[in-house]
Amino acid sequence: MIRRRLYIPLALTTLLVVMLFVLAMVRLLHNDEVYTPRPYAYLRFDLPDHAYHTVQYGPYGFDLSTHAMIVPKQEPGERYWMNIEYPELNATIHCSYKPVRGDLRLLTKDAMEFVYKHSQQASAIPEHDYSRPRDHVWGVFFTLEGNTASPYQFFLTDSTANFFRGAVYCNCIPNADSLAPILDYMNEDVRVLIESFHWQ
Repeated sequence: MIRRRLYIPLALTTLLVVMLFVLAMVRLLHNDEVYTPRPYAYLRFDLPDHAYHTVQYGPYGFDLSTHAMIVPKQEPGERYWMNIEYPELNATIHCSYKPVRGDLRLLTKDAMEFVYKHSQQASAIPEHDYSRPRDHVWGVFFTLEGNTASPYQFFLTDSTANFFRGAVYCNCIPNADSLAPILDYMNEDVRVLIESFHWQ
């Protein structure tokens, strides 16, 4: 008697599970809707056209995108620091300036170390040298490939009195594939900045 009471609920439970499984299979087999997974895609960005105007900021000047704005940056003991903000792109170029006081080698070393702090995330870091002796502008532009926080960095100097450094940051989680259109856009703007850069 006790055994029968224990086996009856177990048999009913098993029967119900089997019936539900069969009904689910029939429903799936006779479903007219065919599920098609959507392809993996990234956000579409409507980027503005490139346009520039010349700005002068303390001891240096350059061509700035009309879609960007200069935000002065206050650092204790420093002058002429700024951020170049791109509100539409959610990106920033952090810029710092240092007068050279016989410490050009140290300033260059610090800038290089800052670039190579990202080497664990970067798949490669190609360098492009800039040299415009007529304008007393020399520098290096770094492209940090891969999912790095700062995809582009650069420094410029006249080798005797002035040193300028910039680093591009997108204010989001770094993903080089999804951010590719914005990074290409920023690449062009940074190159225009470097090529038009001049000392006062």
